Amino acid sequence: MAARWSDGLNGRALTVGLVVATVLTTAVALWLSLRLHDQHEREMRRQDILSAARQSALNFTSLDYRHYDRDSTNVLKGATGDFKKQFSAQTQDLTKLVAENRSVSEGQVLDAGIVRSDARSARVLVVADSKVTNTAVPKGEARTYRLRLDLVYRGGRWLTSDVEFVG
Repeated sequence: MAARWSDGLNGRALTVGLVVATVLTTAVALWLSLRLHDQHEREMRRQDILSAARQSALNFTSLDYRHYDRDSTNVLKGATGDFKKQFSAQTQDLTKLVAENRSVSEGQVLDAGIVRSDARSARVLVVADSKVTNTAVPKGEARTYRLRLDLVYRGGRWLTSDVEFVG
């Protein structure tokens, strides 16, 4: 009889051990999957921020007097806040200026890096080159821009709220 009682105790201990192991394994798996999901979300946000900043810098450095209305509209589509107000306010004068000078700027983003970001805002540094031609330099002139872009997340999109030339 003592052997049966001991066998029953061992069987219960084994069952309890298996239950505990299953619960621990499930908890660890859930914790790891949540961490993986968070990491994936952060990487997607990082890529979205960099993509928006690159596009904004490209739009800002690629302007052509022959279709300046379209080009300036592209800049404004990715803009918000003070930057949008300032650029919009200057568009009429800039349209006249680029037309008079027959200005063409062909931008190319060389690199971009996030300085800081959270779920609602980001600061990105962008290095861009452009070839600028106009009546003063008809054969073209290379220019390099170092830009600091501040972005905010609005309406499901990252929009540029400030642009500053740095360095």
